[in-house]
Amino acid sequence: MTSSPSPSPSTPPSSSPAAPRPLSRRGLLAAAGAAGAAGLLGTAAGPAAAAQPAPSSRGSAALVIHNARVFSGVDRGRPAQAVAVGRDGRVLATGSDAALRRYIGRDTDTVDARGNTVMSGIHDGHVHPLGAGDRSLRPSLEGSETTRDELLAVLTGFLADTGGAAAEPDRWLVVEDWNPVGLLPTGSVPHHAVLDALATRRPVILVGGDGHNLWANRRALDIAGITAATPDPVGGKVVKGADGRPTGVLKDDAQDLVKRHVPEPSRAELVAACAEVLGLAAASGVTTMMDALAGRHELGLYRELAGSGRLPQRIVPAIRLDAAQAKDPAAALAYARGLRREFEGVPGLRFGMVKVFLDGVIEYPAQTAALLTPYLDGSGKPTDNRGELYTSAADYGRLTAAFNSAGWQMHAHGLGDRAVRTALDGYAYARRVTGRRDPRNAVAHLQLVDPADLRRFAQLGVAACMQLQWAAEDTWTMEALLPYIGPRRHRWMYPARSLEKAGARLSGGSDWPVDALQVWNQLRTAVDRQGAHGSGPLYRELEGLDRGSVLRMHTSGTAWQLRQEGLTGTVEQGRAADLVVLDRDVTRCPVADISGTEVRMTLVGGRVVHDADSATGRAASARAARGAGSAPRPASYAAVHGGRHRACGCGAG
Repeated sequence: MTSSPSPSPSTPPSSSPAAPRPLSRRGLLAAAGAAGAAGLLGTAAGPAAAAQPAPSSRGSAALVIHNARVFSGVDRGRPAQAVAVGRDGRVLATGSDAALRRYIGRDTDTVDARGNTVMSGIHDGHVHPLGAGDRSLRPSLEGSETTRDELLAVLTGFLADTGGAAAEPDRWLVVEDWNPVGLLPTGSVPHHAVLDALATRRPVILVGGDGHNLWANRRALDIAGITAATPDPVGGKVVKGADGRPTGVLKDDAQDLVKRHVPEPSRAELVAACAEVLGLAAASGVTTMMDALAGRHELGLYRELAGSGRLPQRIVPAIRLDAAQAKDPAAALAYARGLRREFEGVPGLRFGMVKVFLDGVIEYPAQTAALLTPYLDGSGKPTDNRGELYTSAADYGRLTAAFNSAGWQMHAHGLGDRAVRTALDGYAYARRVTGRRDPRNAVAHLQLVDPADLRRFAQLGVAACMQLQWAAEDTWTMEALLPYIGPRRHRWMYPARSLEKAGARLSGGSDWPVDALQVWNQLRTAVDRQGAHGSGPLYRELEGLDRGSVLRMHTSGTAWQLRQEGLTGTVEQGRAADLVVLDRDVTRCPVADISGTEVRMTLVGGRVVHDADSATGRAASARAARGAGSAPRPASYAAVHGGRHRACGCGAG
């Protein structure tokens, strides 16, 4: 891209990526300014936000992006080549290059998009950005599949890199992004005895990349006081062997039995790490995020980030309610309202969402996702295990009714088909008793949906929030799943097209850092159901989406989920200028090429939050291209990483 004094209407658009060119900053930073953007970031974003833009004090635009292929996200919209951004941080106009020349003044910044896509910024409808910052402070296995010996070799390297002999015997080794289905040979079950073989007395834990499993050595179990007599906490499970003793694996809320003993990083370290990963998200084109696991700790971090000018995105925090809180709607509502009162003045945050876990994860060996019919034993025979349902439909319905009546939205974690049905039953109950027809409740993940429930999403106005980077053939969807649910149910994995055909509103999310933040591979996988890392397509003919649906799903679809469609999600007059300028035309390039998309510029409220040609922008772009969230690893990691790695985005095979 180049900066130029005026658009060139005669330049034909190109569908091939162009080499990056410097972006002029003249006018844009001065005119759009942090003050105007901060005002937009703090704006309530309900439907009323669709008001016409305030008239600019000057006739010219702050910025005109021209020679673009503008994806407006508006069905009725005419094709556009240019976008003018007003000095109030909103879209002033879209249209042809010739038509928008009238907005260019002496101090208007202009950017030549070189025929590539300009579109709304990506709206991530289910993500844990501060969790990504926290994880980045610790070594990571990045989802590797390893044999026992390979794993021990890598962990030995981590022990050396985190203090070696000087750290003995009490410094915790916490390793992130362990692959709970990746211990080879396939079907191997983790046990503390494996970790006990390390030449250390230190407590060691591996935190599952799925967020639902933790593997501890015997020293860590002893520190936590976990024995054969330890009961399962509400919403969690202490896995025990045939002898009744703990194996070292803790599921869901049982993880806290050990995690509460791990020393926290310093506040300064944590805030700096979170600022860095938010910058990576901006470099990936993300302009709005729904933080799907927020409490006082996370909200305090957002306050510090905003106060120091390091919060580039709009954030909708979903306040997490645990299984016990879900049984007491009045107390839960008082808790959520208390947090809103405490933090609602933080610029960039908008409240009104709560999150509840209805089940766990479906893959072997966890199998805590709630199913309508039991898991199979791997040989085709039914077991007596239907997974874990942490909140009943009756309790969830009463909870939903209380929050919807108060104007709040519900966001349910539902992976298994029984959890999905439980959420829908709860939403149906709340609809009956409250009479509210547009609460914008959601179910996230939707890994397995019974076909009888597909039409209920549209009937109840429920957002289907899907993480479709997972919708590819790999170890997680094949070896760790197909034998345990059988082909009939397996066909309904991530049924995106079936939901769309049934009238459901689709929204998109990454679930980062449960998965690597690879925004454009995520969008590509939603189309071809294989992505850059899958071994094959997962029901592409049945469940793949068309390109336009995918782009809208991750922009206007998620904006609708978040009650923000009057402010963002489309490129049209009056909407906030939350825009991305890409290095290719993602509306026309080969589908496989979408994965490699780079973001040249990201704007939020007309303010540049990522410029790929700045020093910090180049570094962020390079790391975003590898897959945001990578953490330190020892030299011994390379031997494991090359052939058995899955979807970290660092370029391994």
